Amino acid sequence: MNVPKDLYYTKTHEWLRLVDDVAIVGITDYAQEQLGDLTFVELPAPDESISAHDEVAVIESVKAASDVYAPISGTIIEVNEALNDRPEMINSDPYGTGWMFKIKVERLSDVKQLLTADDYEELLPENPEE
Repeated sequence: MNVPKDLYYTKTHEWLRLVDDVAIVGITDYAQEQLGDLTFVELPAPDESISAHDEVAVIESVKAASDVYAPISGTIIEVNEALNDRPEMINSDPYGTGWMFKIKVERLSDVKQLLTADDYEELLPENPEE
């Protein structure tokens, strides 16, 4: 299971990469693995103001549909339009080309509320296949 150490995480399996005051957000390797092959992604609208824990996107797979939650408050400034045609990019590269949206962060101090990679790994089951 890939859990990059330089990212922040949520208990609902989103990751956040902070670049200055912009948060790049996606779902974790664990989340995409649990969902299986993704077939559809509904992304948030640019310029939408969001609060931490808001449902902002939906991902659908051959197994289920799942909500994606905002890890932090701010304004959506960009979405990964490529996912509209190729949602499977989340499966193949969840921390790279599979990013979902970018948020202009309202309060940088809110990042302290997120999980570190070590904290997130402790939440994951020992044997996720079981």
